[in-house]
Amino acid sequence: MAEKNISLPVVSLDGESKGTIEVSGSVFGIEEENPQVVHDAVVTYLANLRQATAKTKKRHEVHGTNKKPWRQKGTGRARAGDVKSPIWVGGGIVFGPDGKQNYKRSQNKKAHKLALRTVWSEKARKGLIVVENTEFGTISTKEFTKNLGAIKAAGKTLIVVDGDNENLILSARNIANVGLTEVNNVSVYDLLNFDTVVISKDNIKKIEEALK
Repeated sequence: MAEKNISLPVVSLDGESKGTIEVSGSVFGIEEENPQVVHDAVVTYLANLRQATAKTKKRHEVHGTNKKPWRQKGTGRARAGDVKSPIWVGGGIVFGPDGKQNYKRSQNKKAHKLALRTVWSEKARKGLIVVENTEFGTISTKEFTKNLGAIKAAGKTLIVVDGDNENLILSARNIANVGLTEVNNVSVYDLLNFDTVVISKDNIKKIEEALK
């Protein structure tokens, strides 16, 4: 794990250079890839998004009569108790999903932090744009699209914001291939899923403090 601090260039939303910012090498300068930890973080994230939507009816839930379809003996046919039998078409399902499946997974905190540091380090090498601030004076999708072009945000772009950036959030939320996430909710999946990450100087310091 790298100990030496690294410098990242800082630009304004208009694309003008605003110097550099020094960040911790132990958070943004890891050279190890740690693929297993990153994979576990992604699998955990996606598993926790799953909902138990599959549901089948057992024989006591199927609509219909409980009357015996024919008498027990003397008809030449097989015995039958009711039309809800699992071996009948339209009957109940045996051992089907009941809508209570639990797909929750967890990853221990140290491993999750390592996964985040690994992916942030990868972004710092390619795909991370640090802006001076993300304050946006007006609500304008057109203007913010111009700003993305000015800072050279390529491909799918993730904007890391805090709760006070309402103008920015309203301006960016309807742009194709642009995602928004709060600084406290950045996930490994988000960082891998987007080509470019745009973050302010203040927010990158919050990330650094949280992952040290």
